[in-house]
Amino acid sequence: MSETVIILMLGVSTFLGALGLLSLIWGVKTGQFDDQSKFIDAARYDNQEDLKDAILMDRKKEERKKRKEKESNYRPPD
Repeated sequence: MSETVIILMLGVSTFLGALGLLSLIWGVKTGQFDDQSKFIDAARYDNQEDLKDAILMDRKKEERKKRKEKESNYRPPD
């Protein structure tokens, strides 16, 4: 192989390696790999019924939050 091809291959591979490293660092800093509740939830909701109950509780919590936001935005007519 000629010297220019080897230099080009080294340059491209170095650039791609640096790009991958920067992507990894960005992902770690922005929390892309954080899943703190994964193992806790897996132990807490072992069977199908518990998982369904947890989903139902989350939906109820979201409904309460929406209802509370509606009530706080309510203004009586003048």
